[in-house]
Amino acid sequence: MKTYNEKRDFSKTKEPREEPLKKKNKKPIFVIQKHDATNLHYDLRLEIDNTLKSWSVPKGPSTDPSVKRMAIPTEDHPLRYADFEGTIPEGEYGGGTVMVWDKGTIESNKKNEEGKLISLEDSFKAGSIEVVLHGKKLKGGYNLVEMKGGRMKGNWLLMKQDDKEADARRNPVSTQTKSVVTGRSMKEIASEDSENTN
Repeated sequence: MKTYNEKRDFSKTKEPREEPLKKKNKKPIFVIQKHDATNLHYDLRLEIDNTLKSWSVPKGPSTDPSVKRMAIPTEDHPLRYADFEGTIPEGEYGGGTVMVWDKGTIESNKKNEEGKLISLEDSFKAGSIEVVLHGKKLKGGYNLVEMKGGRMKGNWLLMKQDDKEADARRNPVSTQTKSVVTGRSMKEIASEDSENTN
């Protein structure tokens, strides 16, 4: 969390500080936050090893298994960040509006050669994660694979698994535009935060 804390001035931003959770989640969680900063993007965060491992997905997730989306790793975030929705002040790191676009629980569905499930921690270290999302907007299997060579080395690819939740015709990024927590649009979050700070 050192990088997370160093990038933020908590006297200016409402983003949560890292604090130990009193109770552990029964099942690991995920959150996708729509973030209108320098560029509009989606932040995918998976609970792995008691933190939110995070990737910036410029075009957002897809439900089409033939589509590969770039996922750029960012710093770990505290688990409490999964509930953050609001505006990060201009001039602060990541300044802009943040919406909780989707959230829910995850489970690993990556197996080893013997057919045993591999933990999320081990999958992350190996650079190949397979999870089932139990979200409000996104459901079913997704793969995150780290690119090992070439000019995109270090970035990851996010892909929908070809399962019963796959749908090449559906485009949740453009059709499901409200917060799963408050039902607000990005515009409403920005204007309500602006009113509350004046």
